[in-house]
Amino acid sequence: MNPKELLYSKTHEWVKKNEDGTAYVGLTDFAQSELGELVFVNLPEEGDAVTAEESFADVESVKAVSDVMSPVTGTIIAVNEELLDAPQNINEQPYEAWLIQVGDIEGYEDLMDADAYEAFIAG
Repeated sequence: MNPKELLYSKTHEWVKKNEDGTAYVGLTDFAQSELGELVFVNLPEEGDAVTAEESFADVESVKAVSDVMSPVTGTIIAVNEELLDAPQNINEQPYEAWLIQVGDIEGYEDLMDADAYEAFIAG
């Protein structure tokens, strides 16, 4: 079940908006289950710009390497370096294992709420 307080992209990333205007970005449960067991995560640097619908990272599973697309436009203010040593956290707790925190955000309007995302992945 996808948490109701999050927003979702068509490329299966979640966004958690914070009260300070920043947001955490991660991979949905659907994405991690489709990818399979993750063995490597390649993350960007703090200070890098991200653009909605463009790749900002990649994840490697036993099956393939997949790009992670940014659901928003902004600037990376934090990177979850814990995932570099423990990429399996994304498989085990996809809604707690955030990849990046973004500030100066634009572009929430193209994201779906949990109900719309459920319908999207069911469709």
